[in-house]
Amino acid sequence: MATITVDQNDLEIRVKSMYRDVAQDPYGDFHFELGRGLAERLGYPAAELDRIPPDAVASFAGVGYYLRLHDVTPGERVLDLGSGSGMDVFIAALRVGPEGRVTGVDMTPEQLGKATRLRDEAGIGHVEFVEAHLERLPFADGSFDTVLSNGVINLCADKAVVFREAARVLRPGGSLVLADIVSEVPLPDSIVCNATLWAACIGGALEQGLYARLAEEAGLAVEQVVDNTEYRFLSKGAQGATADYGVKSISLHARKPRA
Repeated sequence: MATITVDQNDLEIRVKSMYRDVAQDPYGDFHFELGRGLAERLGYPAAELDRIPPDAVASFAGVGYYLRLHDVTPGERVLDLGSGSGMDVFIAALRVGPEGRVTGVDMTPEQLGKATRLRDEAGIGHVEFVEAHLERLPFADGSFDTVLSNGVINLCADKAVVFREAARVLRPGGSLVLADIVSEVPLPDSIVCNATLWAACIGGALEQGLYARLAEEAGLAVEQVVDNTEYRFLSKGAQGATADYGVKSISLHARKPRA
């Protein structure tokens, strides 16, 4: 079990502050890259990016194109954990079609407000956004066919609970497919205990094997893990952590066993 060593209240304040800035000023200075150029380099199809609100794409702060491991299909019920300004939600909405349903969950009011506004302006009727913490999802057991997440679980202090919640709301046979930041070796306490580095997607990076094990302990069968070699950090501090501890982006696909 991963030990929680960061002040969770301080972490939440810093994460909300950083991602408020991502929503309001996506062209500002961050440890990580944002926007369409990043999305295309990671593998998102340009034709789909052209069909969703441009302002959602501008605030995209994901770390991988996980849909290459498992696609969503027409009619599915999809949940996005940490949906931000909505880019992955809108991509999923294209694929599930009007007969499906996509729900985005986020805790940052500015991200939720922006995503909801973009949804309404685009007239996308089969999308909803909900304010909640990933550790306490307000949905019934087995509510979704697929759960998505992009660069968010590393920001959560108690990842074991997040994986358990994801497994709980999945139907038997459903899939968790995500991209996230992990490390090749455990990070030292000087990084792990620093809430600022957590909010920057560095301090919360678990060792890759432990990360996958938490998903397995939640009752999910991990089927595939791949490195997202196209992803890179921008700041010198983040690049240093990459060099020293193998901090990197991965995509992971896990499935909830059928009863």
